[in-house]
Amino acid sequence: MSEKKHSSLDKLGIWIIGATVLGAITGLLLGKDAQMLAPMGNLFMQLIKMVVVPLVLFSLIGGAASLGKSSSAGKIGILTFAYYGITTAVAVALGLAASEIFQPGRGIEMTALSEAAIHVDHMEESTHIPGFWETVTGFVPTNPFQALVDGNILQIIVFALFMGFAATYMEESKRNYVLNFFNYLTELFIKVMTGIMYVAPIGVFCLMADATGTFGYAVLTKILYLILLYVVVLAIVTYGMLGGSVAMFSRCTTYKQFFKSMWKVQIFAFSTASSIATLPLNMNTATTELGVSKETTSFALPLGATINMNGNAAYYAMAATFIAQMYGMELSLSQYIAIIITSTLGAVGQAGVPGPTLLVVAVLVSAGIPIDALPILFGVDRIFDMLRTAVNITGDAACATIVDRFREPTATKEKEHEPVISA
Repeated sequence: MSEKKHSSLDKLGIWIIGATVLGAITGLLLGKDAQMLAPMGNLFMQLIKMVVVPLVLFSLIGGAASLGKSSSAGKIGILTFAYYGITTAVAVALGLAASEIFQPGRGIEMTALSEAAIHVDHMEESTHIPGFWETVTGFVPTNPFQALVDGNILQIIVFALFMGFAATYMEESKRNYVLNFFNYLTELFIKVMTGIMYVAPIGVFCLMADATGTFGYAVLTKILYLILLYVVVLAIVTYGMLGGSVAMFSRCTTYKQFFKSMWKVQIFAFSTASSIATLPLNMNTATTELGVSKETTSFALPLGATINMNGNAAYYAMAATFIAQMYGMELSLSQYIAIIITSTLGAVGQAGVPGPTLLVVAVLVSAGIPIDALPILFGVDRIFDMLRTAVNITGDAACATIVDRFREPTATKEKEHEPVISA
């Protein structure tokens, strides 16, 4: 990538920061009237979602096909899943520990419920937690085209992995044709997304103004302690666990270079609250600035954007204990275990798009915690969503820099058939 393109991306990051701050100020000044900017923000998100499904499908097929040509494919796959699973479990444990030590839910007046009232009468109906085999079966699409139409990212990932790895068993000439086809399609959609990114400051401004104007200070002050504590937990997860793992195990980048390159990706993830929307920028940063191979990037990042939710897992645990503390409940060991298991599995199943985290309801129900207080968290869910998304995408990139060391380079002849993906 040229210096001009690097400069362009850096300037885009600065513009996004400015738009985020200006949007927040505008929202506070306009109050509820800031909702008039919501359609522009929604249009921006719709443009991104338009590209997401084909980008995930094509990049994963190409990535799996590229990795599948070497004996390192299985190792990289196992390590990727292991990294995501371990870091998610650690994030849950940190969230629980912080909540128990600092007790953010103590002293909250229950009258706050009436001020943030929404209907929760039938929320339990959305809390069905599938069993193991039901979960596994749900990953496999009975109709891949229906999964594409519905935007079922987990099923799309499974379908793409099967296609990608199956391509490795084809004759070399046919395999190269398939690989080129999907890699060129990936490059095409990254170009489309790059064009959309240049209007990101406008979209981010509208989204931030709407969020700030809608929520204001009234609800935020009631749970400010929880928000600050959550920020501390996420900082430990990001700069301690994730950054530490990069420093210890990555060969393609350093701790300092990693966060120097990731700042604009984190800002974009924070402003859009969507791991999927941030995926193209994250992939471009990984390959051009962090030194991760295209093959590993195309495999680990789309996968991580869907199943790697460190920030979500910590939030589920902290939200559950926060509400339990509001009711003066003393949680038992079995309730803690239920919170840990449900938070971890729920985070894996949470799609990488912004929206109310109704999976918190499943965590509460699994631990026997009343859900009546949940509306006050839904009222500021966008704030939590922006924070946790910035952590999630950092974990995706950290994983890619680590597992890439185990990739065995493919033959030069085969590499000549692969297009270079750039933004």
